[in-house]
Amino acid sequence: MAETATYTTGKGRTALTAPAPIKVAKTWLAEISPTDDFPLIDVSQAAPTAPPHPDMLAHMADLVANNPTVHQYGAILGLDRLREALADHWSEDYGTAAVSHHNIAITSGCNQAFCAVISAIASKGNKIIIPSPWYFNHKMWLDMSEITTTALVLDETLIPDVSVAADLITPKTRAICLVSPNNPTGVEYSRATIDAFYELAKSHGIKLILDETYKDFRSYEGAPHDLLQQEDVFDTVIQLYSFSKAYRITGHRVGAIIGHPNILAEVEKFLDTVTICPTLLGQEAALFGVQHLTDWVNEERLATLKKQTQFRNLFAALEPQGWSLLGCGAYFAYVAYPYDMDALSFCKHLVQDQHLLALPCDMFLPSDQQGTERHLRIAFANIDEKQMQILIERLTNLPYRLAPIEKGA
Repeated sequence: MAETATYTTGKGRTALTAPAPIKVAKTWLAEISPTDDFPLIDVSQAAPTAPPHPDMLAHMADLVANNPTVHQYGAILGLDRLREALADHWSEDYGTAAVSHHNIAITSGCNQAFCAVISAIASKGNKIIIPSPWYFNHKMWLDMSEITTTALVLDETLIPDVSVAADLITPKTRAICLVSPNNPTGVEYSRATIDAFYELAKSHGIKLILDETYKDFRSYEGAPHDLLQQEDVFDTVIQLYSFSKAYRITGHRVGAIIGHPNILAEVEKFLDTVTICPTLLGQEAALFGVQHLTDWVNEERLATLKKQTQFRNLFAALEPQGWSLLGCGAYFAYVAYPYDMDALSFCKHLVQDQHLLALPCDMFLPSDQQGTERHLRIAFANIDEKQMQILIERLTNLPYRLAPIEKGA
């Protein structure tokens, strides 16, 4: 990130990466004083702000008061009951009987799932391919692990090209990581795209990591892909999942890894030295959700899809001004703006002038791309239609200089 590329160099591996982007963006708020008449519209982060389902809250309250085991250590790879329930759910969702609890590890959030998997399959000097723009926490962990991030630069479709990825693979490459539905772009990858990357990874003997944090908010019915129908799929594929978004339990940090038992045996070493075990209260909440809240999660999915439609419809008013909606799905919109200003400066101006907090594309790009693209991420999942309208109104006819028209445009 352009703004955060210069930071105090320490002696540890954390000095190899920049500060957390969300924290950096929040510091911009110190310069403004929102009012009831001119409130802050915060579309910087994708964490649900509404509480969990009332039945889940009641269940958790009962556990806290009456079940002393939720305050103790648990199994490193998670509650067997949750692992079994997720295996059943996964098998049903993907139309396969291939998944058992032996393929499941419960983690302290999906970020930890990624860190554990990378630690299990790669080491200093290895390479991981991830599409750019990317999810910044993935890049941060690779930096701290002294693992080279190989950027698979996306074109205007925001869909990764398997032929380009093939040219990036070297003897040091250990995995390709895809996020679908994608953070930050919102784009969903087709089954054909995911299948092609599976075949590529398998043919080169590397792993395909599929981060499916937002799979519960996909736009279509049915399985996100057919990979679990493949024989020995977990020799190649490692899936990551988060209970946080679907069940609104982000603060309880519960995620999962779905993969080969041999990988999970290595993951177990990582988990035991970091958190020992995921929080038992959070796991019990996730178990309750898997067992009792399937219909509610689908209602949440439909509500999110409705928000996507609302955002697309409202965004249309900006297009005559030169804005473009590059991607929209799950919790995110990835948009291009028409002003003659780098993305970091533009987002700072939006905070100061319009009380809008969004993230610049610089936070999702390699250093050699930062400052070259006029894109930003809008996480619209936490705002209602009225706030969306305010957002679009504030973006309409901003008093900034327009960018020069590109030749051939």
